[in-house]
Amino acid sequence: MSTIQQLQNSLQGKFIFPPSADISIANVIIDSRKLLFTENALFIAIKGSRNNSHTYLQDVYDAGIRMFIVEQGNYTLNQLSGFKDACVLEVANGISALQTIATLHRHLFTLPVLAITGSNGKTIVKEWLCHLLKDTFQLVRNPKSYNSQIGVPLSVLQIQAQHTLGIFEAGISEPNEMQNLQPIIDPSIGLLTLIGDAHNEGFESKEQKLSEKNKLFSSCKQVIYCQDQEWVHAYFTKLNTELGFKKYVSWSKQTSDATFAFSTQLIGSACLITHKNLSVQIPYTDEASIWNACTCLAFLLEQKIEVQELLPRFLDLPTLDMRLQLKEGHQNSLLINDSYSADLGSLQIALEFMQQHAGDYSKTVILSDFLESGKREGELYASIAKLLEANNITRLIGIGEAISRNKEVFKQKEVLFFDSTKLFLSHCQVTEFSAQIILIKGARSFAFERISKWLEKKVHQTIFEINLNALVHNLNTYRALLKPTVKVMAMVKAFSYGAGSYEIARILSFNRIDYLTVAYADEGVVLRKSGIKTPIMVMNPEEHSFDTILSYNLEPEIYQFQILQSLISAADGEEVGIHIELDSGMKRLGFDLNQLTQLVTVLKQNPNLKVKSVFTHLAASEDPAHDTFTLAQIDTFKAAATTLEKELGYSVLKHCLNSGGIARFPDAQCDMVRLGIGLYGVNPSEKKLPLQAIGSLKTVISQIRTIGADESIGYGRNGHLPSNGKIAIVAIGYADGLDRKLSRGVGSMLVNKQLAPIVGNICMDMTMLDVTHIDCQVGDEVVVFGAEPSIQQVSEQIGTIPYEILTGVSQRVKRVYFFE
Repeated sequence: MSTIQQLQNSLQGKFIFPPSADISIANVIIDSRKLLFTENALFIAIKGSRNNSHTYLQDVYDAGIRMFIVEQGNYTLNQLSGFKDACVLEVANGISALQTIATLHRHLFTLPVLAITGSNGKTIVKEWLCHLLKDTFQLVRNPKSYNSQIGVPLSVLQIQAQHTLGIFEAGISEPNEMQNLQPIIDPSIGLLTLIGDAHNEGFESKEQKLSEKNKLFSSCKQVIYCQDQEWVHAYFTKLNTELGFKKYVSWSKQTSDATFAFSTQLIGSACLITHKNLSVQIPYTDEASIWNACTCLAFLLEQKIEVQELLPRFLDLPTLDMRLQLKEGHQNSLLINDSYSADLGSLQIALEFMQQHAGDYSKTVILSDFLESGKREGELYASIAKLLEANNITRLIGIGEAISRNKEVFKQKEVLFFDSTKLFLSHCQVTEFSAQIILIKGARSFAFERISKWLEKKVHQTIFEINLNALVHNLNTYRALLKPTVKVMAMVKAFSYGAGSYEIARILSFNRIDYLTVAYADEGVVLRKSGIKTPIMVMNPEEHSFDTILSYNLEPEIYQFQILQSLISAADGEEVGIHIELDSGMKRLGFDLNQLTQLVTVLKQNPNLKVKSVFTHLAASEDPAHDTFTLAQIDTFKAAATTLEKELGYSVLKHCLNSGGIARFPDAQCDMVRLGIGLYGVNPSEKKLPLQAIGSLKTVISQIRTIGADESIGYGRNGHLPSNGKIAIVAIGYADGLDRKLSRGVGSMLVNKQLAPIVGNICMDMTMLDVTHIDCQVGDEVVVFGAEPSIQQVSEQIGTIPYEILTGVSQRVKRVYFFE
């Protein structure tokens, strides 16, 4: 990679502190939370719409980085006052600088590059092509779905001299984005996947979206697309005519006039795809997989790659789960399941995810041979060892002949090596994995899913899936509504509204939440014991819990004099942070305003009690019908809080807005806001926000029965079908938190993309569904709530609120956390 001195002209930058030596850049870092391999690393500070990494320049410097790119106007010279031994280059835009650096790096290499874009299937087509070609080329590709304005340049920076084919996907959500990515990838051939509805809102029309995506292919000699989308075919046919040659090459399942005409035939659980005298079989029958496989096949044929030699690989096309899953394991352990891939890029991503959730757990990595790195074996495992060491991995279990041959490069406290997964399972005991966070990562051929199932805590088949990406998205959605200096307090009380405890708190802490709030001291203790260091407010401190609160550095809410006096006695002069609640009209907890003078007197007499914040609860901030009352509450609170702060003589954080209020009362943001139900994907206000549901409650079909119209179903004989049909018995009941008021057709569940009404009364452990007109079988997944039916729909069906549905999911239901 270049030196920062060489980059100055290309980036049109200005040195704030010039380099003292001409040092080549070894690594580019953009995230101040992920400071690995800092030697000769370049940190690029970026101010986004929600976060500004210039805020953390000192943290980056303290971690050992000495080369910086900063954005003009987004830092102060005072921030850099101690950076005299560092090199700092100022540019107009950090993302543009990153993209330019990646473009320069790309042009150091002459390898052929395939670019993939479209609305659906980009990542699957990329990963399937890599699966098919791993023995034919030395491949480099995007890790997982790194296809954004930042993800693409970071992916292209992976290119090294040994690579013989690059396969990169690119995604856009609005006009004028692809022209930034095209020179970075600079492809020689292009693949267009299905053009669907994703990101339609960012474009004037589907034709504009296609035109923007086509900008990726400006330097391509040929582009492959499916002509079965007639409007796409018409667009490219016109371009071919204008160009005077056939740059755009089509495939089709519907017509024989395409360059590559395919016929398909379903054979049980497989599909046979035929082109002339060539037939390939794939282990899928769904339309999306067939489409993606045809796209891959068209590319191979166009490139004149010998497909006959790849037929076994088509039979073994992997089911791709691009998500990192966090599950509860035996012996108080946590499991991160990434058991379907093994490459350096995805290993680094998985280790970063592990770091976010490790807390005080010791770290174990179970790793297989890496089969398609393109590096020499010794160099590959030295790189892996360096990654593990940088992430403070204490225990490594290597499985495979290659990793075993290179065991001397691994310096963990404990290392074990086995030639096969079978040998590992026969030699180890579950009890050897207590109180650890365990990353399971291996090439698909090693069948590491067997290890995951062995270590996973066994519970019944109903699960509550928590999408951590959606959680972070919702946090950032609300942050975008706030003034830059306003802090965020996140509600993680009541098991994070049913979503989890330390798992949720860790991802929030990693995303620099300012405060966490729990209901009771015990909840705070769990977070502290899990390694959470973020300030924690306790909303309902009980007098007997004050010793615990003091011991674990928790901060109690104080709302009446009795609690205040008890805390004074328990603290015995020890300094403790407290939060004062004022009642501005809700008539629940809080000091009355006429008690303010007395409160100030007591606080002044006990200076060891440090008021961290003063706040109030708004009774109906989400409802426009009560805006007059809400505005009066806000005015009352602001006046009282200002008086309290003035009398105390020091600054105190002030907050009154909840999720509904954040969206509707921007002038009342004060110093901090409290984010509760909105964080979990439920919008309590009428203002439209692009929130994402973070949770899906899922179960499975245990049995299917044929039922006559004259037969009754379930307890009390309250269930009947309108005519002869069939029911599915699913493995969820009221003991799992499914409300009995959903019985007898009030509620429905999603079975194979169709809603199936609940029949009869919900039982303790199971429920019956009418699936008369639904094609399904035992073991099929059933969605209780998620995208459809949504949690709002379920709550409306029984006349309650989403809070109750979320918090009602039983603790016996396994929570599975995933990060895409």
